[in-house]
Amino acid sequence: MSTILTISGSPSASARTGVLVGHVNTRLVEAGHDVRTLQVRQLPTLPLLTEDMNDPAIAEAVTSILQADGIVVASPVYRAAYSGLVKALLDLLPKRALRGRAILPLATGGSQGFLVAMDYALNPLLASKGADHVVRGEFVLDNRIRPELGESALDHDAAVAVSAAVDRFTAALGDVSYRRRRGTTQLRPAV
Repeated sequence: MSTILTISGSPSASARTGVLVGHVNTRLVEAGHDVRTLQVRQLPTLPLLTEDMNDPAIAEAVTSILQADGIVVASPVYRAAYSGLVKALLDLLPKRALRGRAILPLATGGSQGFLVAMDYALNPLLASKGADHVVRGEFVLDNRIRPELGESALDHDAAVAVSAAVDRFTAALGDVSYRRRRGTTQLRPAV
């Protein structure tokens, strides 16, 4: 069992990114992992934006990231970029903070054109924080998520794609745990 922290950049729990986070967290819990969610929108804004590490909520958020075996980073995409709140939180981390952890990036957006945000914005941000085992994440179009449907909010194709991403992430968690037990830091290339 791994400890997983989901960083949610969703503006609300009922927004599409929040629904996606709920779906992924349910899958991870069913796989036997200890999952906790960090709702970036609930962090105090001024300390977050001014990088006030003396604020208890900010310090706890950073500690949670540093203690997790795996991290899911979920963000809505606006104008081909991830949420500014997600960036503000990740900017608080030391340069190599994500090294040796499995990372699963997820994004939602209104247009297929926003898919580039994964490869050209979110993944480079994760790499800048030392992420060396980022699994291939998933971008889900807003029209494939229907929050009013609750548990079955993702349409069939989106649910299948997200399940595959969660499976890749779970496999990466096993690799990361194995390497940590052996005391080695060099990981296989991400799937």
